[in-house]
Amino acid sequence: MKYFIAIAGNIGVGKSTLTGMLAQQLKWEPFYEAVEDNPYLADFYQDMRQWSFHSQIFFLSRRLRHHRALVDHPNSVVQDRSVYEDAEVFARNLYRQGNMGERDYKSYRELYEVLTMFLPSPDLVVYLRASVPTLQQRIALRGREFEREISAQYLAQLNELYEEWTANFALCPVLTIPADKLDFVKNHVHLDLIAAKIMDKLQGKEVVVLT
Repeated sequence: MKYFIAIAGNIGVGKSTLTGMLAQQLKWEPFYEAVEDNPYLADFYQDMRQWSFHSQIFFLSRRLRHHRALVDHPNSVVQDRSVYEDAEVFARNLYRQGNMGERDYKSYRELYEVLTMFLPSPDLVVYLRASVPTLQQRIALRGREFEREISAQYLAQLNELYEEWTANFALCPVLTIPADKLDFVKNHVHLDLIAAKIMDKLQGKEVVVLT
């Protein structure tokens, strides 16, 4: 049977790593977050309020296109970051911080909601939940220069929005993984446990929240 799962979670939590490890474990196709240049990104960082709408529309269109391609893919797939996170976490955060105006945000939400109504959802969203200290530690370990300035406050704001989104998300089941406690990189038993819980969830079995 063909499955489509999406790995969701905050910056540095390990989405890409888990995507690759699950793909290898389950013999599925991995699909990673697109790295195409956003033509608005430089302007966005110069003036977030002026260019946030344009930038988010670009990201939304790209993610919707990729999501459609994954739905149509002939084999089971695991995706690094879902289409929903752009709207439910990052665009919402821009709005809350005052970096996207009310009119633009309402237009963006209307477009997102209409398009996702017609887009088949994944079979499962796997949400990697981690505390801010864990996120900071993992961000430091991977050594990306542009991530060093990310503040604890910003990560906490995103965590709050991830919790709100996953608590109310109804398009498909959500499996929450406590990434503070399960180190799937260093402990293969943890990876086996996550893979088993994913398959149970996909097959409609009751899955106790991992602790």
